[in-house]
Amino acid sequence: MALTLNHYSIRTTDLDASRRFYADVLGLSVGPRPDFPFPGLWMYRGDHADMANAVVHIIGIDRSDPQGLKQYLGDRAEASLAGSGAVDHIAFYADGLAAMLAHLQAQGVPFRERSVPSVGLHQVFLDDPCGVMIELNYPAAEKAALGA
Repeated sequence: MALTLNHYSIRTTDLDASRRFYADVLGLSVGPRPDFPFPGLWMYRGDHADMANAVVHIIGIDRSDPQGLKQYLGDRAEASLAGSGAVDHIAFYADGLAAMLAHLQAQGVPFRERSVPSVGLHQVFLDDPCGVMIELNYPAAEKAALGA
């Protein structure tokens, strides 16, 4: 069996803050989403005609009408939604390290960097508004080209 990561989903009490993070910081765009019985967004990395590009599904919590979400996906206490729980982080391969570092600084998004020479990666870690850690993996050569 061949497996490929299709998407990850997060539940949030602040749908707009999550949308802004994934759009403004990671460059994803809001695209088509089925008419589920709860609010949410599908964030795409590329062509909206290909559902495989909907890499982040944001699940909104409607406190005034929580039944649709509870019936569809099950109930979860809001207190359990901070951070990544048992999931430590979500990672993406990326390119354009210099542009992303400048972008994060301009957006005022805190980040941490690590290099892993044994596998030729330079990593950038940041947290989304729900506290989910995002790892961006760049070719080590891009970091070397920055001279640092």
